[in-house]
Amino acid sequence: MQKKKRGYRFAKSVWMWLCAFGINPLEARNLLCYFGKTSRELRELKRQNRAAGHPFPISFSMPCLGDRADQSGAAKGHYFFQDLYVARKIFERNPTRHVDVGSRVDGFVAHVASFRTIEVFDIRPLPVSIPTIQFQQANLMELHEELHGCCDSLSCLHALEHFGLGRYGDPIDLYGHVKGFESLSQIVKAGGMLYLSVPIGPERVDFNACRVFNLQTILELTKPSFTLETFSYVDDAGDFHENANLSPERIAENCGCDYGCGIFEFRKN
Repeated sequence: MQKKKRGYRFAKSVWMWLCAFGINPLEARNLLCYFGKTSRELRELKRQNRAAGHPFPISFSMPCLGDRADQSGAAKGHYFFQDLYVARKIFERNPTRHVDVGSRVDGFVAHVASFRTIEVFDIRPLPVSIPTIQFQQANLMELHEELHGCCDSLSCLHALEHFGLGRYGDPIDLYGHVKGFESLSQIVKAGGMLYLSVPIGPERVDFNACRVFNLQTILELTKPSFTLETFSYVDDAGDFHENANLSPERIAENCGCDYGCGIFEFRKN
């Protein structure tokens, strides 16, 4: 099993390095598999256009060679499930003030903004104004005092693992995730909810992408200030496990994940 996981990590690393230099192996495969059929379809479309008296100018400038093999959408994976799940929780609880730190604006934040106002703090800029999103650019490894205890509901989804790795222009800090979590702990008031998701698996830093956390690390980090209410996770295959059992054995094996997504629902003590 360990040999298989090492092989998977190596293959993923090769893939990421190729993509970083603009080489997408999947697109190359699609070119080889579908170019012939797509070319024949283009000739047929042009034939029909000629027969109709050329009503439409036709070019082949935006090739989409692999879409014929796609499903209607990718209804799986870390972001799909965490965004839907946590947005549903916030809708059900209807907190007085919900704040988000670093989650994707085009995913989770948009879900929540569709039914209520959400405040967002992110080290990255947001160059557009959206009526139900109140945005502030900020480095959450350094918290301003006026934000202490400012909300009764707080989310940080697939963001804490990046703190201190420089990926988004933040300063390099080996313990950036610890400083970031201290800020999260100070933002939410007593009795409030914290929705946190991070990659789970054998603990490591995949510079400069992210950290991967042991489940035990997250539980120890949060224990002084928070009580865990529910735990769900997305496994390595992208499937969702809601309200999962966190026995000592499951914690020790990180629910069988090498690069899963742990979704924690904490209440502030």
